[in-house]
Amino acid sequence: MDHRKRLYETTFIVNASLDDSQIEGVITHVQEIVTRNGGEITAINKWGRKRLAYTIQKKNNGFYVNLEFVGTGPVITQLQRSFLLDQNFLRFLIVQVDPRAVKARQQAAAAVPAAIPAPEAIAAPPAAEPTAPPPAAPVPQRKPLFFDDEAGPPPAPKAR
Repeated sequence: MDHRKRLYETTFIVNASLDDSQIEGVITHVQEIVTRNGGEITAINKWGRKRLAYTIQKKNNGFYVNLEFVGTGPVITQLQRSFLLDQNFLRFLIVQVDPRAVKARQQAAAAVPAAIPAPEAIAAPPAAEPTAPPPAAPVPQRKPLFFDDEAGPPPAPKAR
């Protein structure tokens, strides 16, 4: 079995009829499984209670959780086993994150601070007069689709 560490993402739906403390316990249990098997959690996103698109096990609502972690094959095996045996999980999905997606995410994160101007750049007065925008191209006139009272009555239908 391949034991290289890879970036994975799992999204699971917990039974929303549980109390908040019980839901936190279920999430903590998933975190413990990942860390106990040599994984490292990078991000946890709790999306909260949402209405399901269709009923699952006679439930209409679920608590959505998205978890990103770095781990090996045994982590995935244990997670799947836990998701299948515990009845508090309505659905789950575990996917390996594509390395190209990771690169794109890092590039986007690096580009965001450059796009936001510094506060001193906003407060400084402009050095030169702003130039006027170039004139817009003329818009061609079209015939109206509907006739209103000002334009006159619509043409009479053709006789057959």
